[in-house]
Amino acid sequence: MHFYYGLVIAAFVVTAVGMVPFINLLYKWKFTRKSETDELRKNATESFYKIREIHAVKVGVPTGGGIWLTLVVASMFSIVFGVIGPAKGFTGGYNLMGELIVIFSTFVGFGFLGFYDDLIKIFGYKKTGFFGLRMRHKLILQTAAAVAISLGLFMWLGIDFVNLPGIARIHLGWGYVGLAAFLIVGFANAFDITDGLDGLSCGLLFICLLAFWVVAARNLDHILMIFISLWIGSLLAYLYFNVYPARIMLGNMGGLAFGATLAVIGLLSGKMVAMMIISGIFLAEGASSLLQLFSKRFMKKRIFPIAPLHHWLQLLGWEEPKIVMRAWMAGLVLAIFGVWLAVL
Repeated sequence: MHFYYGLVIAAFVVTAVGMVPFINLLYKWKFTRKSETDELRKNATESFYKIREIHAVKVGVPTGGGIWLTLVVASMFSIVFGVIGPAKGFTGGYNLMGELIVIFSTFVGFGFLGFYDDLIKIFGYKKTGFFGLRMRHKLILQTAAAVAISLGLFMWLGIDFVNLPGIARIHLGWGYVGLAAFLIVGFANAFDITDGLDGLSCGLLFICLLAFWVVAARNLDHILMIFISLWIGSLLAYLYFNVYPARIMLGNMGGLAFGATLAVIGLLSGKMVAMMIISGIFLAEGASSLLQLFSKRFMKKRIFPIAPLHHWLQLLGWEEPKIVMRAWMAGLVLAIFGVWLAVL
């Protein structure tokens, strides 16, 4: 385990050393959070304006932390297996190259989709046509990427099952591809939705990764352990700058990349049910926004005054640090329960 602890420290140091110059660079490039546009204010409710007023202090904060974290983790992951990995004889839980490609493709591929979305939001590119990435276009691209990754899980790694803890392993065949793609897209967007308060999403992600680190160690999956170690170290350094009041925000690049990769880590661990428990807060946040969207479109009314849940709690008068800390505590309890299910 000393090797993995070393990776955590190394990723922490590299991320921390580069973070302040990177934040300054984001300011220089004006890669900062903007106020809501008139388009977003159409048919806005009173709740929307209250939340916009609460979050007004966040306007001007650099948003692009996911760029630096993705670069650090992806680069260090490549270096470890390009130099150290073969010499140490590390193996994965599945085919070595296939598992490497699946993890790397998810992390970088969804990161690229999120980065393009960041550019449009920040620099105000025209939001029409395909290259404007409307909601349906985002989902089409995300689904295409998720299907490709799911095919890799199924065809290269031979994963086609769902473990019911303590009961049975159910093989789904080709049906697994559809289920895995649905989870990858769902987790990507749920994580992105959760990233609305300082430290909320990445603090919960840190807890989830610790849980999957335990599961990967039990499965002797060295590839997952190395990747998670690098990710944990990088997240720790980022959280120092992201906790309330944040000096930097994650952005869509990090939101989509981190959410999709979290889902893939859960799928690679073979513990789909445990994954749903460990990541329960993300799913609750995503489900609240989805229910709100469907109720407005098909029922012509709102289930919640505002979604996702963390905004609703703000309307109730909860202060931002209070919401984040209590979400972390709930996430920790769910992670412990999920790990218990995973080892049954």
